[in-house]
Amino acid sequence: MSGIRALRDRFVDAPDSLGERFRAARWERFRSCFPRIEDMRVVDLGGTAENWLRSPLRPQHVHLVNLEAHPAELPDWITAEIADVTDPEIPAKLGTFDLVVSNSTIEHVGGPSQRRRFVAAIEQLAPLHWVQTPYRYFPVEPHFLAPGFQFLPLAAQAKLVRHWPLTHSRPATPEEGMDAVINIELLTRAEMRHLFPRSVILSERVAGLTKSLTAVRTKAPVRDTARA
Repeated sequence: MSGIRALRDRFVDAPDSLGERFRAARWERFRSCFPRIEDMRVVDLGGTAENWLRSPLRPQHVHLVNLEAHPAELPDWITAEIADVTDPEIPAKLGTFDLVVSNSTIEHVGGPSQRRRFVAAIEQLAPLHWVQTPYRYFPVEPHFLAPGFQFLPLAAQAKLVRHWPLTHSRPATPEEGMDAVINIELLTRAEMRHLFPRSVILSERVAGLTKSLTAVRTKAPVRDTARA
């Protein structure tokens, strides 16, 4: 298992991994889209404190919203809460921010209706956004590092994930296997364009292939105030 762990670290988890290099390049692209990030109040949907503490950027303030527990101690420029923004009552309680950030979260919220609620929350929370998600047609499924995994029937995915050596933490039972895969729905470019019709859809590429998609809005939309 130590060799398999080292292999996954080499690709994804280690500080010098291929995945870390992609993340560093993504931060640079993020900075180019939002050059005044140091002056902005950010709400991160699905994000973690670790991600921002390892980031080369530091916004004026970051508020984390996640379904998972947050660290008990955070620096004064990071706050956090456990909440589900697809609940229509939550965005109003959160208030407003300059920018919504969300990385690799929208594919986990659960079905088309939930994704529309997630996007509605993004629109309500801030005029600007950066919403990244893995691309469905990249040949290697990013959560399990398995070629073509996302194109298998769900039952086959649930079975394979219990034995695939590069899975981050292997499920112990068939039920846990299904839980691990059932709420991952990778998005296509057409779906991202449909969900974010007023945003630019950026492509992150590896060897000429699109690895992930990001819906970006760098300017507040102009509202039509003309009356019919």
